[in-house]
Amino acid sequence: MIILSLDTTTRQGSAAVWRDGALAAEHTGDPTLTHGQRLPGELANVLDAAGLGIERVDLFAVAAGPGSFTGLRVGIATVQGLAVARGKKVVPVSALDALARAARNDVRPVAAWMDGQRGEVFAALYAADAVSILQPPTSAPPDTTLERWQRAAAPLAGAIFIGDGADRYRDAIARAAGHDAHVVPAPPLARFIARIAADHPDRAMLPHAIVPIYVRATDAEIARARRAAR
Repeated sequence: MIILSLDTTTRQGSAAVWRDGALAAEHTGDPTLTHGQRLPGELANVLDAAGLGIERVDLFAVAAGPGSFTGLRVGIATVQGLAVARGKKVVPVSALDALARAARNDVRPVAAWMDGQRGEVFAALYAADAVSILQPPTSAPPDTTLERWQRAAAPLAGAIFIGDGADRYRDAIARAAGHDAHVVPAPPLARFIARIAADHPDRAMLPHAIVPIYVRATDAEIARARRAAR
């Protein structure tokens, strides 16, 4: 099976081709350009690197969020258009699930932390298998997130914290989880999105059925709530 995957949850983003159980090609984006400027050219580039044409793709996969609202919309729309044109299905994947997958191990719980801007992180806590969710996705300031997890007796000591949110707020993590907690940078996510799609082809859906994973309210929803409150 050949899977073409895309992540636009961060400014850099990435694209990958997964072929018969292995990574065939991977491309990371130019963060100085918007996703709208770079897509779908980046997908064409990664297919060229894999020596394949778009007609060879069996399944598409895309990061459905959380992340930049604009990036999510551009990425999802791009993959939807390609999938509709080829008559293929799409597997939407949580970016937090993909981050956790990148840190899967045999012992340590995995905390996926994405920088949500506004002084917040998108965060979820997983068991070492990076599948079982110990604390569900939230959007909150880092100290608030850690306090909630501590009140829930979540296993933080020795946990692996992965993502740009973990890197940005490593001091808060050290205060709450101790210095035995490991903070590791976020790798390009497209390969892990493709791997999750390969493991779960049953999650494939028609392109129009994809629902973005925002975790928190959009700017438009916040503005509406403020107007209603006034």
